[in-house]
Amino acid sequence: MKIRPDQLGAQLKRQLSTVYIVSGDEPLQVSECCDQIRKQARKQGFTERHVYHVDNSFDWGDFLEAANSLSLFAEKQILEVRMPNGKPGDSGRKALQEYLKHPSSDNLLLIITDRLDSASQKAKWFKALEQEGLFIPIWPIDHDKLPGWIARRLKNQGFEASQDALSLLCERIEGNLLAASQEIEKLKLLADGKKIEVETVREAVSDSARYDVFQLADAALNGDPKSVVRVLGGLKSEGIEPPVVLWALAREIRLLSHLSRLKSRGVPSDAAYEQAAKTHGMSPFILKKRKSLLEKCIGRHSESAFRQMLIHTGHIDKGVKGLEKLNSWDELLSLSLNLAGLPVPTLA
Repeated sequence: MKIRPDQLGAQLKRQLSTVYIVSGDEPLQVSECCDQIRKQARKQGFTERHVYHVDNSFDWGDFLEAANSLSLFAEKQILEVRMPNGKPGDSGRKALQEYLKHPSSDNLLLIITDRLDSASQKAKWFKALEQEGLFIPIWPIDHDKLPGWIARRLKNQGFEASQDALSLLCERIEGNLLAASQEIEKLKLLADGKKIEVETVREAVSDSARYDVFQLADAALNGDPKSVVRVLGGLKSEGIEPPVVLWALAREIRLLSHLSRLKSRGVPSDAAYEQAAKTHGMSPFILKKRKSLLEKCIGRHSESAFRQMLIHTGHIDKGVKGLEKLNSWDELLSLSLNLAGLPVPTLA
């Protein structure tokens, strides 16, 4: 049976299923759903946990051996199968179907995957698992729903935020729920009482001692190559992953490319920013506050230059995923300096 993530808590209180499939590309929601399942399972005596990472060398025989090894005095166990691509392979399909022939009430099977495509959801092995247990597909939260998600999360923790504070926070984290969760924890410490105002969000941003991807983007837009090199080095040393940096830069370049195209077509400035805000799911209020910075960058580059930068982001994305051989950090530096106005060679 398929359920939404927000239905999981109520379901767990009613009855613990023998099989859970948590599938999606949004790390925070996937992690929190799995945490809920594990917590409830522990309450019901599932004190052992075996974690299996499925790759090309994985032996499904180890999984079946653990599933069938319970003795009269053994503890209940969680069998956690992490299968990133959602494809178990021939041996995996057979092992999962074999497991379902004789499921034990002392086992709880938790399968964690990236987003499953329609073909995988129609596969025989998946249908058998879904019929036996629960399937929890997880989707990214749309931008227009993000303020409500943050507001509900704050409310659940005894806080509330003004609309301006929510808008500014949404602009800062732009769909990254892990970042949103971290910012919420920081805001709770800085809040005056239980109400979070826009000034609190600004204070949290300005008082942040660490480098972040937003500082990098602003330094590049401002045409400050020295700051670009310093901030990017800080991000790397702090262990920030390249995909997070690429996400921030690509987001800015897509916006700049769109604004540059609208301006070249003679669209009035205010109308261009309104249209861009709507297209990219951004707050018009926040976008207009950044207008001078954006205009400064648009003045340095042509529309075709922004398109070339977008092509470059595609190469970097392939490199991050192992589809092209390149040094992600070197290419991110090249892209950032290019955006800042320093002519540098790129893969594009």
